[in-house]
Amino acid sequence: MAVKIRLARKGRKKLAFYHIVVADSRSPRDGRYIEKIGSYNPVTNPATIELDFDKALGWLQNGALPTDTCRAILSYKGVLMKKHLLEGVTKGAFDEAEANKRFDDWVKQNEAKIEAKKAGLEKSADDDLGNRLKEEKRINEARAAKLAKRNADMAARAAAGDKADAIAEETSVAEEAPVVEEAPVVDESVEAPAAEETSSEPVAEDKPQE
Repeated sequence: MAVKIRLARKGRKKLAFYHIVVADSRSPRDGRYIEKIGSYNPVTNPATIELDFDKALGWLQNGALPTDTCRAILSYKGVLMKKHLLEGVTKGAFDEAEANKRFDDWVKQNEAKIEAKKAGLEKSADDDLGNRLKEEKRINEARAAKLAKRNADMAARAAAGDKADAIAEETSVAEEAPVVEEAPVVDESVEAPAAEETSSEPVAEDKPQE
């Protein structure tokens, strides 16, 4: 029976996480497994990995074959490095103390890399946040300037409209006001014409000739 160290998918759509399991190679991906040795969450940055180091090392030494993803996880956690050093001790290349020393040095270097990556991610996140704040401030200032210009234009149009209404009202009032006719001026220096005198005697009418 071929034994593999592989991932078993859990979680919901677009928010998946995985269990690191030891299972028969003939079993379905999410089917029965022999033992769970850890978990892997790729959604976070950096990815969150929890691993039982000793169990993973023991299964590797017993011949379990990791998948490509699990091999990368085991390498990241130092399981493959530890296995390689123990094989060197078995072959007599160096003693166990030297193997432990080399492994401790590797762990320190790996932790330094991880911390540097986290610091870089935090700095990148801070820079991104600062850039977003600057862009938002610029947009708000542009909106405020546009709004102020629009308000000024509306005020100017309102003032012009009021002035035009006042002029129109004055014109309307002037047109509706009644016209007062001035009395003619009498010039007293000009004498009125004398009335014709009429005779009190009757005018003899011409008698018709016989």
